Parts: sequence; structure tokens; C-alpha cells
Amino acid sequence: MPRTSKPTLLICCAVQRQAFRIVVLLVAAVALLSPQPARTQGRRDTPHSSNSLAQHMTVRDGSFHSESLGREMRYRVILPAGYENSSERYPALFLLHGLYGDFENWSTRTNLISYAAPLRLIIAMPDAGNSWYVNSLTVPGDRFENYIIDDFLGEIDSHFRTIRERYARALAGLSMGGYGAVKLALKYPQLFAMAGGISAALNAPGDLDDKAADFRVNLQKVFGPHGSATRDQNDVFALLAQADPTKLPYIYLDCGASDVLFLFSNREFAARLQGRKVPYEFHEMPGAHTWEFWDPAILRLLNTLSEHAFAPKASPSRSSSS
Repeated sequence: MPRTSKPTLLICCAVQRQAFRIVVLLVAAVALLSPQPARTQGRRDTPHSSNSLAQHMTVRDGSFHSESLGREMRYRVILPAGYENSSERYPALFLLHGLYGDFENWSTRTNLISYAAPLRLIIAMPDAGNSWYVNSLTVPGDRFENYIIDDFLGEIDSHFRTIRERYARALAGLSMGGYGAVKLALKYPQLFAMAGGISAALNAPGDLDDKAADFRVNLQKVFGPHGSATRDQNDVFALLAQADPTKLPYIYLDCGASDVLFLFSNREFAARLQGRKVPYEFHEMPGAHTWEFWDPAILRLLNTLSEHAFAPKASPSRSSSS
């Protein structure tokens, strides 16, 4: 190879590098000058277009002052198609998030909006931190049970056209939220026609902190030490044993067959429901404690919802492991 070829190659590369720098600078300048998406605080209305009905649904973010907590709390509401142009009232599903989650999770990590489109209901999702939906033993200001029952339900009823009767209310959630939904329904059966626990952490006040060391600090902050009154008062097994079965809402349970932390407690709770003749169903499906399981699980729950809620007449018991 001639000796002159190497300098020529270096010069060409240098020219190319300089041209590339110019292109990058031009692209950056265009990006800075282009209009940016607006960022809003407080209430936000967002249309969705995953299917023909969902195109006309609206996601609305809001916040309010919780008297029970003494602070501002956020939430998200999914409104059915046609809500804005009617005076109709709708049944409501109150949907709770899991540990380390937030009020956006259900609508961003599952196809909830598309699944709910045919049902014509309001779905309300509160933010609750890592509270376990319990009045904390160690932090007096963290009264999250009261926040849901006394504050959040009232906030939704007063600002949206809900049907404010038991038959038109359901409560459900996943993991921590599944435990919260079942626990609150057992404590306040007069408020809900159905309660759903998906991968529900039903053993939260029991032995969960022994089985999952990562949760121990958080669980003991909320429930206190083993043997505390707070653990006893929020134990779903104890609450079920004390309840009048004829007054309880329909209980829906759905748990993955590979959910090592919660499958056993869900099986045991289903057996207790059957023993007490409480109307319920239990689905044990392939899957683990993941969003891949929770996406089809929320569809299963929604498919069951209209059978056991949203109508004044009660439905008979049904159990399932299919």
C-alpha cells in the first residue's frame, strides 16, 4: 500500500466526524425549539383509544384533603364512554394498588381501560403508599383504613355520579390491595356488594414478616409486633370467624399457582369461606406474583363483577378452581 494512503484516510475521517457533529447540533437545536408536551398538575383528563368504546373513556386524575390523614392525597378515576354528555349514575369499582405501587398502576400496567369499556362503570383508584390500608399502630397520623372508608368513598361519591348504594359498589385490589379489599369488606360489609382479592396478601398481619424479610420493617411499622391488637383487629381469618355470613359481600379470590408467598393463605381462606357458607369463588391459575398474571386476572374479575354486584338482587354462592 502506498505511504500516502494513510494520511488521506485520516483526513477523510476527520471531515466525516466534523460533519456528524454539525448534524447532531442541528438536531439538538430543532428539538429545543420544538413544542414540548404540556405538564399539568391536579386534575387531568385523558382520552384512551385501545378499542372503539375505550376511545370515548376518560382517565381523570385528582387530589383532595383527607381529614383522616391530614394531608393531600391523589387518585385516578376512569369514567365510562358518554359520561360527560349524560346525567346517568353509574356503579363504582374501588380498585386498590399493591405494596410499592401507586394509584396509576392499574391503568398503566394492565389493559384495564379496554377491559372495562363494555361495563359502563366508574373505576376509582386511590393512592395509599405502603399502608396496607390499615390504621398504623406506630404512626398515629397514618389512618389509612379511615382514609378509604370515611374520606375516599365520600370524595368519589360527591364529585362523580355514582350510585350511592351497597349493590352498586365493589372493592378489589392486588397483593397488599387484595388484602385491603377483603379486610375492609369484612369490616364494612354494609358498604360493598363484592370484594375481590387478586394475589391477595391475606397473611399480612400473620406470618408474612417471617416469610418475607424484605417486608418485615414495613409490616411491623403498620401492624406492630406479633400479638398486638392491631394485628388481631386486621386479621382476615379472625374477622371472618366473627362475621355474620349472611351479611357479607360476595368474595372473589384469584391467585397464581406459582405464587409462593400467598397461594397457601388464599387456599386456606377459601376453605374457611366455604366452611362458613359465605358466597365466594376462588380461581387458582397458572402464574406468579407478576403483572403478567394480574393483567388477565383483572379481566377475570371484571367478567365476574356484573354477576355478583351492580344489581339489587343477591347472587348464590359459587366456587371455582378453573
